[in-house]
Amino acid sequence: MKRILIVEDVELNRDLLTQLLEDTYELVIAVDGAAGVEMAIAHRPDIILMDLSLPLVDGWEATRRIKANASTAAIPVVAITANAMTGDEDRARAAGCDDFMTKPVDEDLLFAKLRHWLD
Repeated sequence: MKRILIVEDVELNRDLLTQLLEDTYELVIAVDGAAGVEMAIAHRPDIILMDLSLPLVDGWEATRRIKANASTAAIPVVAITANAMTGDEDRARAAGCDDFMTKPVDEDLLFAKLRHWLD
């Protein structure tokens, strides 16, 4: 079973992603960017779903740290954010995100992206 690290500080968003994914994937959850980096290193997920607006360490910096670590650099990171301003996708990719989605999460698009990165 493929492992997904969800890095999301809003409980409602975590619950939604968990309900969508828990039957198909093993889930690991982090509620802030610092914990996300630690969990990526400890659990080596197959993919990371990264909120960008996080406490302690934001998703931009957490992604940079994950991509700078040789043991986690190859893990695909999909930014999932409510920040859909012009340039945010480019900024997320510059930080190391491999893909980008906006909230509210489109279930079909989420599963399409997971198939793309995990198959």
